[in-house]
Amino acid sequence: MNYWLAKSEPNTYSWDDFVKLGRDHWDGVRNYQARNNLKEMKVDDLVLFYHSVNEKSVVGIAKVVKEYYQDPTTDDERWVVVDLVPVQKLDKPVTLKEIKADERLGQIALVRHSRLSVMPMKKEEYDIIVSLGS
Repeated sequence: MNYWLAKSEPNTYSWDDFVKLGRDHWDGVRNYQARNNLKEMKVDDLVLFYHSVNEKSVVGIAKVVKEYYQDPTTDDERWVVVDLVPVQKLDKPVTLKEIKADERLGQIALVRHSRLSVMPMKKEEYDIIVSLGS
């Protein structure tokens, strides 16, 4: 199993929007590195759902239920999506400030590649963030 973090602007697509749908494709990725990360996702991989822009916090956990396929929002074959389902909302959001303050997370992609919208995580990083949100 692999672990990921995916960012969304809560004013555009929030955790609550995702939960209402119950299952959705993760679309709109227009960065090659993020696209390549989508292509690496496998069924049952876990994904931290991150509210970007104003909130800057991890708010929930999702799971991959369908591996990559053509992004239905574009005819451009370069872009793909995966299907996700919500697993659980964190008891409390884990802010970027908290993540940066935790020495164990010093090498996390969220801090090193802050503009990337879909990024891999190590299991240890994932576990730390989930525990901070408990």
